[in-house]
Amino acid sequence: MELGLVGLGKMGGNMRERIRRAGHTVIGYDRNPDLADVHSLSELVGKLKGPRVVWVMVPAGAATQSTVDELAELLEPGDVVVDGGNSRWTDDEKHAEELAAKGIGFVDCGVSGGVWGLENGYALMYGGDAENVAKVQPVFDALKPEGDLGAVHAGKVGAGHFAKMVHNGIEYAMMQAYAEGWELLEKVDSVTDVREVFRSWQEGTVIRSWLLDLAVNALDEDEHLDRLKGFAQDSGEGRWTVEAAIDNAVPLPAITASLFARFASRQEDSPQMKMIAALRNQFGGHAVEKK
Repeated sequence: MELGLVGLGKMGGNMRERIRRAGHTVIGYDRNPDLADVHSLSELVGKLKGPRVVWVMVPAGAATQSTVDELAELLEPGDVVVDGGNSRWTDDEKHAEELAAKGIGFVDCGVSGGVWGLENGYALMYGGDAENVAKVQPVFDALKPEGDLGAVHAGKVGAGHFAKMVHNGIEYAMMQAYAEGWELLEKVDSVTDVREVFRSWQEGTVIRSWLLDLAVNALDEDEHLDRLKGFAQDSGEGRWTVEAAIDNAVPLPAITASLFARFASRQEDSPQMKMIAALRNQFGGHAVEKK
């Protein structure tokens, strides 16, 4: 089939290559002309035969909204837009309604796989009407990993991004657990080779995972992670997961704590700990460290 792909960064560029390897035609557009096959969305749409499928891989929020708005004016009834970026699930219904008013279908798709997806395939979670999903199915089949798993029609519009959001929330908590265990192992004198302890866990343990494999890769490159600064950004989906938990009264203590741990990583001198130190000094006379 033919596919229009908007956004050819780290993920989008590799996705274009994987889809082409599966024998499909991909026409890509990016604001960087060195990456693009065409020089405008209008040119991209003009080169596709109907019914067209245009997959959007741009940053969530304003960039996605403006792209959807422009495509709404360029596409025709029966065409389909796929949002494969990390959009908030609440935006999906709005985009679906906007496009449906012009007879254009909409599918939201959470994509996981990162820089490894080109060779290993991408895990896909998509939402939308079965009719629209069917028009995109050859592309889903091209992108997913080999075998029966790795892709799911999660439900109605918004379900794909909601499922991917929860996936990322779980990812936050799993990474935090590995990080806390690594720090504790590094702290004690009795454990003399933390990297090899992590490596040993890759077989036969209940905590083996791809994240553990990646942790071992990182330790092979920098055994004590001395070259890194203890700062971790968050993509937004961890926050959305916690917000959704509050809205639905679902307790997420591990995921919430892992999100807050990332906030703590951005403080060189914690204001909260200043108050803790001051209180310990006030009630118990405990020593404080002063600048």
